[in-house]
Amino acid sequence: MRRSWWSARDLLIDLGQRGAATLQKSNLVSYRNGGTVTEVPSAVYPFGDVLALARQSWLDEMASRLEARGYPGYHRSDAAALRLLARGPLAVGQFGAALGITRQAARKTAAGLQQRGYATTARDPHDARQLNITLTPAGHDYAQAMTAVIAELNRDVASRADPAQLAAADTVLRAALFDDSTQQRAHQLPRPRSPGQSEQL
Repeated sequence: MRRSWWSARDLLIDLGQRGAATLQKSNLVSYRNGGTVTEVPSAVYPFGDVLALARQSWLDEMASRLEARGYPGYHRSDAAALRLLARGPLAVGQFGAALGITRQAARKTAAGLQQRGYATTARDPHDARQLNITLTPAGHDYAQAMTAVIAELNRDVASRADPAQLAAADTVLRAALFDDSTQQRAHQLPRPRSPGQSEQL
């Protein structure tokens, strides 16, 4: 089920509470009853608020499209975890390192997949200390559906903006990556084509 506007609004309010003094002093945005957002003059663009809304909307749309394909109950960790494991089994430590999370969080993610029938875990036959995570056939099907939905969403976004706008958005989003680990992972992702770039790379 899709989340309503109010869930995204509540997210922004939660974010705003952490920096309420700053928001009140600068009057970046004003939230009114009914979900209407009224812009007020400010020298600072509320990038974080817009980014939070975009993220929430993307997740809601992901969940909605996956549910339409027969996969209800989308978890935020599913997209990265399923596509990673679709390449082959991984030890918990490797799984966590690839996702940029702790071993404990990796175990929790694997347990969630296992409970839903998308993965199995088993001790490595050559090293009993190592716990391996493997996708089930249902997990592979879910990963394929996930990949298809993400491709659809990427195409939808690209259709709403021209190449120059996508390139500018990519630059701004990468500027919002503050830690080295995330920057390195983003460096592996392709940038959008420049306006004059040929389709054949």
